[in-house]
Amino acid sequence: RASGNMVIEEAIVYAKNAISEGKTMAEPIEERSIFPDMVPQMIRVGESTGALDQMMNKIADFYEEEVDAAMSGLTKIIEPLMMVFLGGIIGGLVLAMYLPIFELAGSLQGGGG
Repeated sequence: RASGNMVIEEAIVYAKNAISEGKTMAEPIEERSIFPDMVPQMIRVGESTGALDQMMNKIADFYEEEVDAAMSGLTKIIEPLMMVFLGGIIGGLVLAMYLPIFELAGSLQGGGG
C-alpha cells in the first residue's frame, strides 16, 4: 500500500507469500516481471552474498538518480512552455487594461476636431 500502485502492491503481496513458502526473494519478483530485469538480478546477488540490504540500497539509489534525471529533463522542457503561457496571460491582461484607455483617448481627440 505504501507504493500507491495496485499492480506493485499485488506483486509485493505475491512475493511475500512465495517467500513464506520457501522461495528466494528474487524468484517471485522475476515471475511477475513488473520490475526491471536488474532488480531481481541484484536481489539474487545480494541473497547469495549475504548483503541483501546493501543491494537493496544500491537499487534504491540507482532508481532515485534515474527519477531525478527524468524530472530534471521534464523541468527543462516545461519551463519554456510555462514562460510562453504566462507571457501570453500577462500580455492579454496588459492589452485588456490599456486598450480601453487608448480607445477613449482616440475618441476624445476625434470628437474635438
